[in-house]
Amino acid sequence: MKKLLTTTAVLEAATGLALLATPALLTSLILGAPLVAAAPLAVARIAGVALLALGVACWLARHGEEVPAARGLVGAMLLYNAGVVAVLVHGAIGLGVFGIALWPTSFVHAAMGAWCVKCLAGWRD
Repeated sequence: MKKLLTTTAVLEAATGLALLATPALLTSLILGAPLVAAAPLAVARIAGVALLALGVACWLARHGEEVPAARGLVGAMLLYNAGVVAVLVHGAIGLGVFGIALWPTSFVHAAMGAWCVKCLAGWRD
């Protein structure tokens, strides 16, 4: 679980910082359309702060594999990863949005979700 939480911490914190710094670029790469209006840019930056917070939580929990809260965090990250995959696939298939990073991002989140399942299945109370 330590490797999962460390990897998640780095990926989500980096993505959060990227959303804070250049939300239009990141959304353009994933969704194929840049954010141009003030409200969507603000929402993207709020998402960036949330991802940064997830990254920090995972980083701080990475040594607490035996603590039940770490299992809860991995469960939450499973929900997050599954949700991101669902939203991106719906965007691609249902809404017709597509950026060069859409499928790689979807794949990474699917793999991270599978890793969460593996860690949760191996948990011992």
